[in-house]
Amino acid sequence: MAATSRKTTGTRAKSTSRSRGGAAKASPAIIEFDKEQELAAYRHMLLIRRFEEKAGQLYGMGLIGGFCHLYIGQEAVVVGMRMASKDGDQMITGYRDHGHMLAMDMDPKGVMAELTGRRGGYSKGKGGSMHMFSKEKQFYGGHGIVGAQVSLGTGLGFANRYRENGAVAMTFFGDGASNQGQVYESFNMAQLWKLPVIYVIENNKYGMGTSVERASATTDLSQRGASFGIPGEQVDGMDVRAVMAASEKALEHCRTGKGPYILEMITYRYRGHSMSDPAKYRSKDEVQKMRTEHDPIEQVRKRLLDNEWASEDDLKAIDKKVREIVAESAEFAQNDPEPDASELYTDILL
Repeated sequence: MAATSRKTTGTRAKSTSRSRGGAAKASPAIIEFDKEQELAAYRHMLLIRRFEEKAGQLYGMGLIGGFCHLYIGQEAVVVGMRMASKDGDQMITGYRDHGHMLAMDMDPKGVMAELTGRRGGYSKGKGGSMHMFSKEKQFYGGHGIVGAQVSLGTGLGFANRYRENGAVAMTFFGDGASNQGQVYESFNMAQLWKLPVIYVIENNKYGMGTSVERASATTDLSQRGASFGIPGEQVDGMDVRAVMAASEKALEHCRTGKGPYILEMITYRYRGHSMSDPAKYRSKDEVQKMRTEHDPIEQVRKRLLDNEWASEDDLKAIDKKVREIVAESAEFAQNDPEPDASELYTDILL
C-alpha cells in the first residue's frame, strides 16, 4: 500500500496555537486537505495503527521476541512527512520503526515476518523489530543504538550532495536521543557542508520513562541547532496537515542547497516505551485526554464526516480492508518457515 498520493494542491491557512496538556504550539501553517488527501492520510495512518495493534497482540502471545516499540499515537508524523516527500528521498530512524517502514511502502507481510523471525522478513528473520532495511524503498533502518541513526542519516545527506541527486535524508530520532553527543557532531557537519538533511525530533514527551522536562535543560528542541545556524520549528505532530505543511517547507529548504533543517514534532505515544514498559510514570487520565481530544486518526475521520466526503459505512469499509491486510500479514508471519541455521553465517562483513 502506497504511503500517500503526495498531492500538494491543498490551500494553506494560518492555524491557531493550542495547548495540549503541555504540548508546544502548533505549526504556523497547515494545508487544508482535499478529499483525496484526507482519505489517503486516513488509510495510511489506520494501516499503521492496526498493524501495531496486531504486533502488540502477537508479542503478548509470545510469537514476537526481543524488544518491540509501538508507534501507536504518532502516525501523523511519518504519514505527513511522506505525503510531502518525493520518490528518492530517504528515511532513517531509531527502534520505533514499524510505522516508518509502512509509510515507505514496505510490504506489511515482510515487516511482520521479520518481527516473528521468519525467512520472509526484510532481514531474513535475523534483525527483528529494530533492524529492518529496504534499499529499494529508500528505508535505511531501524537502529537500536540511541542516536546512532542521526550520524548515519547525515551520511545519507552527504551522499545526496555528492551525487547531486536532489534527494533529502529524513532523519528521525526522539526527544531522549536529542541529548546525545553524536547529534551535535552531525548538526555541525551538516550545516558546515550544507547537507540536505531534515532532522525530525519525534518529541513524544517521554524518553523511556523520563519526561522531557526532567531530562532536558531546554525543552524547545526545535532550537537545538541554533548555535550551528540550523533553522527549526515546532510542529503539531498530531495533525497530519500541519506535518505536511512544515515538511514541504523543510524539504524545499534542503533541496535548494540551504543545508539542514530541524522539525520538532510534538506528538504522543499511547503505549509504553516498549512492550515491557508498564508506563506507570504517567496517569491514565493524561493518556485518555490525548486519545479523546487529539488523536491524529480521529481528527481526519471527523473532517471526512463533517465535509460529507465519507459516510460511516465508507469508513467502516476502509477499516475492514485495512484489517484484512494486517490479518494476512500476521498469517504469513506465523506460517512462513524460520530461516535455516546456515543463515547465521551469511551477510557478515569482516
